[in-house]
Amino acid sequence: MKIAWRNNVEFYLVGLLLLVVAAFSVLMPDIFWSVSNFQSVASQMPVLGILALAMAMTMLCGGINLSIIGTANACSLVMAWVATSYPPGWLSALGALGAGAGTAVLIGLCNGVLIAGIRVSPILATLGMMTLLKGINILITGGSAIANYPDWVLWLNHAQWFGIPLPLWLFALVALGLWVLLEKSPLGRAIYLIGSNERATRYAGINTRRVLIQVYVISALLCAVAAFLMMSKLNSAKASYGESYLLVSILAAVLGGVNPDGGSGRIIGMVLALFLLQTIESGFNMMGVSPYLTMALWGTLLLCFIQVRGMMGVSRPG
Repeated sequence: MKIAWRNNVEFYLVGLLLLVVAAFSVLMPDIFWSVSNFQSVASQMPVLGILALAMAMTMLCGGINLSIIGTANACSLVMAWVATSYPPGWLSALGALGAGAGTAVLIGLCNGVLIAGIRVSPILATLGMMTLLKGINILITGGSAIANYPDWVLWLNHAQWFGIPLPLWLFALVALGLWVLLEKSPLGRAIYLIGSNERATRYAGINTRRVLIQVYVISALLCAVAAFLMMSKLNSAKASYGESYLLVSILAAVLGGVNPDGGSGRIIGMVLALFLLQTIESGFNMMGVSPYLTMALWGTLLLCFIQVRGMMGVSRPG
């Protein structure tokens, strides 16, 4: 039963996606199939998608990263400060992107050392990091936003390639890169092995501490990419942006077939889950459904999905 579930999760997601599309097509065909709706979905999904991938990276090895939103906001504030403090140009652009990446690496190293080195529980370590980052972000900015970026920041959100927003191409590139990393590289195999049985992986000669630190650094760097997309989309950075993404990123990972205990999960399943969630949210918005009701639906869906996994016998591998 475990094997059947893992092999068929993409099939189930495709079926659900087709069902949702059919339902919205009947309820509001003219609005749902409009160009503006597709552009809206394409512009909204990349930020959530990359944050969900950042979450999934840590869940695959049996961990979790509750600090993805705090990390993204910290990176965006650092990049925003550099971008608005220096004259526009390629030097300031490189400086802003480098500062954001450096901030992400520092946060990822802190999480990785706490979890892999000191052996703090991932949920406690990243919860503490989330609280710390939010406090620092609010303390430094006073809760206000940093806005009015140069054109090179805003260009990304408005640019298109073959009629598709460039952020969606960037998300596809990130997803493809992670697929190659997880499916074709020694690091990817080590991540799955750690999620299945960390002790056995360590006895097999793999440096599990180094792998875990690398995982949390990669997760933080993905948050930095999402942060830049948020900056370009919103033309501002603030300590409280994107807080609702935390729940949805966990939901997308689990719905996409990632075992919360680690050891299994595929990028293709996550991409399908993201399309499903974004289609539902877009449809609800067009129907005038309250965003709070949508959030309640996400929570209910997450609980139901975990219950279904448990009933089908999908537990921790090994």
